Amino acid sequence: MPTMIDVAKRAGVAISTVSYAINGTRPISEETRQRVFAAMEDLGYKPNVFARGLAGKRSRIIALHFPIPERGVGLTEIEFIASAANTARENGYEMVLWTFEMHDLDELRQLTQQGLVDGVVAMEVYEHDQRIAIWRDAGLPFSLIGLTANTDGLRFVEADFEQAAQDTVHYLAQLGHTHIGFLNQSRAVYDAGYGPGVRTQRGYEKGVQTAGLPSTIQYCQATVSAGFETLDSLLAQDPDLTALITINDRAVPGVMQAAAERGWRIPDDFSLVVIGSSASIAELMTPPVTTVEPPNAAMGRLGVELLIQQIEDQEQKNVQIMLPCTLVIRGSSGPCRRDFGK
Repeated sequence: MPTMIDVAKRAGVAISTVSYAINGTRPISEETRQRVFAAMEDLGYKPNVFARGLAGKRSRIIALHFPIPERGVGLTEIEFIASAANTARENGYEMVLWTFEMHDLDELRQLTQQGLVDGVVAMEVYEHDQRIAIWRDAGLPFSLIGLTANTDGLRFVEADFEQAAQDTVHYLAQLGHTHIGFLNQSRAVYDAGYGPGVRTQRGYEKGVQTAGLPSTIQYCQATVSAGFETLDSLLAQDPDLTALITINDRAVPGVMQAAAERGWRIPDDFSLVVIGSSASIAELMTPPVTTVEPPNAAMGRLGVELLIQQIEDQEQKNVQIMLPCTLVIRGSSGPCRRDFGK
C-alpha cells in the first residue's frame, strides 16, 4: 500500500509539501499541487479520513449515539447500525459508535465539546430528550432516528408506530378477536418517555376505543422469564384474552412458552403480533411470528443523509420524515376461536 513518503518521492517534493497539498494548511504553487495529486493518482494513494477532512476544517467523521437500552442489542438494532455505517462510508464519512447510557450526559457533553465529530445521529429517542439541548448549545449538527414530543426545528426520520398499532388492532378485530391485549416494555422505560413505547401504546388505545373493545395493558421487562410471567397478569385483567400485541420482542418467547404450558396452540388458541421487530427475529421463533416491521435499514440510511445534508449546508431545513410500517403475516396470528375460555 503506497504511503505519503512514496508520493513525495514520485512528485519530487518534501513530505510536508504533500501534507500541505492534501490539507491546505499552507499555500503552495498550483503546479506543485497538481504534481502531488498526479503522483497520488499514479500510485493509488488515498489520504486517510482525517487528512481529507482538514481541507474543509471537518473531520469527515460522524457519530451514531446508540445508548444501550434495557433490552440490550439484538439483530433489529444491528440493522440500523449497519445501514447507517454503510451510508456514511458511501458519502465519504466514517462513523463511530457512541454507546454510553442516557444518564452519562456529562460524558456526552465532553465528547461534543472536543470537536472530534462533524455531527451526531441519535437513536433511542425519548419524548423529552436531553441530548438535544447539549447539541444545540454546542452548535453541533444532529439528526434523530426517532421522534420527540416537540419536533420544532428538528430533523428526524421515524416509523409511524402509533398508526401501526391502530392498524394491528384493526387487523386482529377483523379476524374476530374482541379481547386484545397490549404488552409494552417495562414501566420504567415507558415512564421515562421512550418514544416507540409511548406512541405504540397510544395507537393501541385509540384502536381499541375506535373498535369498542376493552383495553388490557401490561408492562414487562425485556426478558424471556418476564414474558413467561406476564401472561398470568394479562389474563388476570382479562380472562377472555385471545390476542396480544407487543412492542417487546425480547419477552415474546416467554409469552409463547407460557401459552404452551397452558395447552394453548398458537394461533389456534391465541394470536400474537409483534410491532417493531424484524424478519431476522420473527423467523427464528416457532411458529414464525407475525410482525409489523418498521423500515429499519431505510431509517438508518435517512438518519445519516439528513445529518450530512445539514453538515454540508444543503438547502434542506428541518426535514421530518414519517415512514409506514409493514404488516407481515406469519404463523402466530389467525382467526379467533369464539368459544375460547368458555
